Amino acid sequence: MKIVIAMDSFKGSMTSLEAGNAAKEGILRSCPDAELKVLPLADGGEGTIDAIAPFMEGERCELKVRGPLGDPVDSYYLFSKKDRTAYIEMAKASGLTLVPPEKRNPYEATTYGTGELIRDAIERGSDRIVIFMGGSATNDGGTGMLKALGCSFKDKDGKETAAGATGLKDLHSIDTSSLKGRDIEILAATDVTSPLCGKDGASFVYGPQKGASHDMACKMDSWLMSFAKIIDADPFESGTGAAGGLSFALRNFLNAKIVSGAELVTETTELEKHIKDCDIVITGEGRMDGQTLNGKAPFRVLQLAARYGKPVYGITGTLSDEADALTDAGFSKIIPLTDPAMEKDKAQRSVSLTLSRLFEKT
Repeated sequence: MKIVIAMDSFKGSMTSLEAGNAAKEGILRSCPDAELKVLPLADGGEGTIDAIAPFMEGERCELKVRGPLGDPVDSYYLFSKKDRTAYIEMAKASGLTLVPPEKRNPYEATTYGTGELIRDAIERGSDRIVIFMGGSATNDGGTGMLKALGCSFKDKDGKETAAGATGLKDLHSIDTSSLKGRDIEILAATDVTSPLCGKDGASFVYGPQKGASHDMACKMDSWLMSFAKIIDADPFESGTGAAGGLSFALRNFLNAKIVSGAELVTETTELEKHIKDCDIVITGEGRMDGQTLNGKAPFRVLQLAARYGKPVYGITGTLSDEADALTDAGFSKIIPLTDPAMEKDKAQRSVSLTLSRLFEKT
C-alpha cells in the first residue's frame, strides 16, 4: 500500500513536516509494510518558505525589519540565484504570530516590514518576486508595504498618514513617483479568494482574529473602500483581501498577479506526481471548515487526488459543523484528532495515535 502524506501546518503547534512525520509514525505502527511519502504542504501562510526551501536552490537572506507594531524583528526570505527569484513570506515580517494576543490591533499593525523585504530583494537584483500572503496581523491595505518602497500617502494638510489601518482614515492623496518594484514580475500567492471590501472582505472575515471588534471592522471596511475609490480600483476583485489587503496593493500598484499559494507549493514539491502513483492520500490542517474549500492547501490536495480517483482522508485538530460540506466536496473522511490539545508534543502524539487507529481498520 502506497500512501502520500501532505499535511499543512497546525498553526502555533506543528510545522507541516512535523505533522506529516507524526502521521507516518502512526501509520507504520499499524501497517509496517506501507510505502510512505511525506511531503510538506502550505498555501501561503506561516511556514510556507520553510516548506519549499528543500525543493529549491536558494540562499537564506536575513535582515532586521519593522514588525507589525513598529518594533524591530529578525526576518528572512529565500533568493534563488539560478532564476533570480525571491520568495518572501509576509508573515515573517508582518505576521500575527509576531504580536502577543493582548497587543493585537489591526488599527495600528503595518505591512512596512514586508515592504522592507521586497526592497531588499529588489536591491539584490531579483527579476521575479513571489510573496506568500497568509497569516497577517495587518489590515492596512498594503500601504505600509508601499511606504517602504517609496510611495507617499498624505492627508488633506499634506502630512504623511499614520501607520496601520487608521492611516487610511485620513488619506487624501498618493504620490507614486518614487515607488520601486514596478518593473519586475511579482506574484501574490494567497490562500483565500476574499475581496478587499464587503461582508466577505478582509475586515469582516479576518479582522476579528487580528483583534478587531465588529465596530472596528465596519470602520476599516469603509476606509479601505475609500482607498480603492481614490485610485479608481475595484474593491471587490477576488483575492485582493488577502493579508489585510496587501494583495490589493500589490495588484494595483505593482501589477502583481494573484495566484494560488497552495498550487504554487504543490507544483514546487511535485505532489501530483506522487499522488498519481499512490493508493491513499492523507492531508489536513489545524482547523477544517468551510474556509478549507476556499483555496486552502488541503483542498488543493483533494483536487489533485480527484484527477486520479484517489481517496483522501483529512486530519484536523478542530472540525467545524461544516463536516458534511467537506465530505460532499470529495473527502473520503474527516477525522478529528483524538486529543485536540495544540501543545507541540501532545499534538504530534495525537496525530500519530489518530492515524494508527485509522489504519487498524484499513
